[in-house]
Amino acid sequence: MTAETNPAHGPEPDAALRRRRFTGAATQLGTEVSINFGSALAGLLIPIVGSFVVVAARQIVMVAAVLPFYRPKRAELTWRRLWPALALGVTLAVMNLAFYESVHLLGLGIAATIEFLGPLALALATSRRLLDVGCALAAGVGVVLLIGPGSSDAAAIDPLGVALALTAAAAWAGYIVLTRRVAVGLPGLEGLTVASIVSLTLLLPFAIATFDASVIDWRVVWLLLGVGILSSALPYSLDTFILRRITPRLYAIITSFGPVIAALFGWLVLSETFTALEVIAIAIVCGAAGTAIATQRDRPKSDLEQTAEGMA
Repeated sequence: MTAETNPAHGPEPDAALRRRRFTGAATQLGTEVSINFGSALAGLLIPIVGSFVVVAARQIVMVAAVLPFYRPKRAELTWRRLWPALALGVTLAVMNLAFYESVHLLGLGIAATIEFLGPLALALATSRRLLDVGCALAAGVGVVLLIGPGSSDAAAIDPLGVALALTAAAAWAGYIVLTRRVAVGLPGLEGLTVASIVSLTLLLPFAIATFDASVIDWRVVWLLLGVGILSSALPYSLDTFILRRITPRLYAIITSFGPVIAALFGWLVLSETFTALEVIAIAIVCGAAGTAIATQRDRPKSDLEQTAEGMA
C-alpha cells in the first residue's frame, strides 16, 4: 500500500521529518543571532574587564544554568563517555578566549569572518571536487580582501588578532565534531555540563588574576550576565537539540550567515564601519561557504550519527 492511499502511514513520517528539520533550522538561526549579539556586548566589555573575565563570566552563567538540571551520574562517567566532554571543555575555553581577543584587536565583523574558515575547512576536508577547491580559493580571496589593502584601516590590522581568529576557527571546527560526539556519549545536557565545568576550571585562575573590582558596577554586571545568557547558556544548550534534528551540512549552511550577522551587530552595537570592499569580502566568504556546503552530496550516515538521531 502506498503512502498516498494510506495517509495514516505515508505522509506522516515525511511531514514529521520536515517539521523536525524546520524546528532545528529555525532554532539554529536564532542561536546565530543570539551568539553574535552576545559577542557585540562582549566587545563593549573587553576594554573594561578583559577577555578572561568575560569568558569566565560566560562559563559561570552556563554552569549555573545547566548543572542543577543535568548533573552527570558519577557511575556513568566512564572514560569512553567522559573524554569527548573533557576535550569539548578545553576547546570551548580556547575558542571563546581566542575569538574575544581577536574581536578586541580586529573588530567583530572581521574576526567573525576569519573564524568562519574553521567550519568551512571542516566541510571541505574530505572533498575532491573542483567546485570545492574553487570555493576554498574564493574564501581565501575574501579574507585577503578583508584584511589587506583597501580595508577600512589596513595598516591597523593586527597580525596577532588574525592569528587568534584563525585559532578560534580551528577550535570551532573541533567544537562541531565534539558536540555531536558528546551528544551520543552523554544524554541530554550532561556532556555540556562537564564541558562547561572543565572550561570554567581552566579560565577561572586567569580571570581572578586579571580581575579589577574598581571597574565593576551594575551596568557591567548586567552586561556580563547578558553575554553569558546570549553567547553560552542559550545557544550551547540548544546545540545538541539542533544537531539531532538537522545534518551537520545544514548546520554549517545556516552558520554561514554568521559573519553577516556579526558585521550587522558590529555596526549597530560597536559602531564598526565597513568599506564597500570589506562588505564584498564578507559576502564572498559567506557565499563560498554556502555554495560548497549546499552542493555537497549526502554521504551514508555513520553508526554514530544514526545513534544520535535515534536519541531525539
